[in-house]
Amino acid sequence: MVDYMKKVVKVNGSSLTIEDVVAVARFNAKVELAEGQEEIILKSRKFVEDALDAGEAIYGINTGFGKFSTVSISEKELDLLQKNLIISDACGVGENFDTEIVRAMMVLRLNSIIKGFSGVLMSTVNCLMEMLNKGVHPIIRSKGSVGASGDLCPLAHMVLPMIGLGEAEFEGEVLPGKEAMKKAGIDTITLKAKEGLALINGTQAMMANATLAVYDTEKLLKQADIIASLTIDSLGGIIDAFDERVHLVRPHKGQLDTAQNIRNLLKDSKLVTKQGEVRMQDSYSLRCIPQVHGGSRLAFDYVKQTIETEINSVTDNPLIFSGEDGACISGGNFHGQPIAIAADTLGILVSEIANISERRIEKLVNPALSHGLPAFLVKHGGVNDGFMIPQYVAAALVSENKVLAHPACVDSIPTSANQEDHVSMGTIGARKARTIVDHAQHVLSIELLCAAQAADFREVEKLGKGSRAAYDLVRESVDFMENDVVFYPEMDKTFEMVKSGKLLDKVEEVVGKLN
Repeated sequence: MVDYMKKVVKVNGSSLTIEDVVAVARFNAKVELAEGQEEIILKSRKFVEDALDAGEAIYGINTGFGKFSTVSISEKELDLLQKNLIISDACGVGENFDTEIVRAMMVLRLNSIIKGFSGVLMSTVNCLMEMLNKGVHPIIRSKGSVGASGDLCPLAHMVLPMIGLGEAEFEGEVLPGKEAMKKAGIDTITLKAKEGLALINGTQAMMANATLAVYDTEKLLKQADIIASLTIDSLGGIIDAFDERVHLVRPHKGQLDTAQNIRNLLKDSKLVTKQGEVRMQDSYSLRCIPQVHGGSRLAFDYVKQTIETEINSVTDNPLIFSGEDGACISGGNFHGQPIAIAADTLGILVSEIANISERRIEKLVNPALSHGLPAFLVKHGGVNDGFMIPQYVAAALVSENKVLAHPACVDSIPTSANQEDHVSMGTIGARKARTIVDHAQHVLSIELLCAAQAADFREVEKLGKGSRAAYDLVRESVDFMENDVVFYPEMDKTFEMVKSGKLLDKVEEVVGKLN
């Protein structure tokens, strides 16, 4: 878990972690440059200025952009070129990004441009850092990026307040960008050669969404095992399916990890049954939990590794190499394809976690499937609907996830007069993945609510060690439902347990760290 009390995150372009990004984005940790970083930034900037003095033609520095790369820009128009890049690219549409996404974008872009390959001025670095530390959050519209040549559109919205334009939120109020900066005591800047491109030619919008979604998913995968264990207990599930010997002969790591988690969570349970005691087999939604959850875990490991690599990568263009063999090279690191494929994979793997959870909800509420539990988990059915409609909600979310899980990265529409003839659509994929994670959190929280209700129709004292800890947490704030109640406030309570990771923390206090 991230250290929520972390006060300062030091950035050096090479060691930023997912947890660091969460600390800044969600918990307002301050940001500082690591020792020696300023010298690296200044050296990179000097290379740009020396190249300009030598009269070299360098893409995006003294040429136009995209299809206009063949157009030379005069020295007196260099500043205007960078400003025009920002104001022309700030044309996003749709709802605004949440503040946590904006802050994640800012710290990720800061971490990239200080690495020494972007040629920015210290005043630009300090401006972005001050905005983070003083809570000036640009208003960034969420739609309009095709994920190459970087997240130009949303990042341009991020830059507008830095140059006294656009809008920003400060102390809970949305203000004109210039006014927000003035109230916060931050000087606006004039972008110099290369700087506008350095700030917006990157993958930070898709990365902000993907990074926070990855952090939430890692907790979600463990909590899916916890919630499933309470369901297994409440249904008198067959424990043999989780026997280590079964999984050692198909030794995928994710499968092994989930099976071990379930065994640990159900330790000391007197409700689970043995093969043949009551029935020979359970349905797949119980018996195949290690295979299904484990399959998602395997895919997640790839996604997480990709995101961790990208956090400390340089996605600018052109790149400034200011060493002995100095060069300014125009490449394609801004292309979001690695993140696009990972984000689509994230959406798919989380959708499957929600899919099987909804099937377990159905098994809990359906008297034909629930092994003796009352219909819809209520004593007086008919006059009471019980948990009938929460299953509808889960079904709706799972169905919507199936639409959202269609990969965005397989599409490409050429832009910039076919100069940019293949784009990643990675930002669309990352936004979708974040929505899917939210839906899955809701579905699992509904299963948690149902499983706790079901446990009360058994003998709660016979629950396993981990499943009992989950049950106890629910009962701290949600009572057994004797009769129908207004449901959504109770659902909100278990949702917050899952979203915040409180469920994971509580159970791990009892059973130790889960895989």
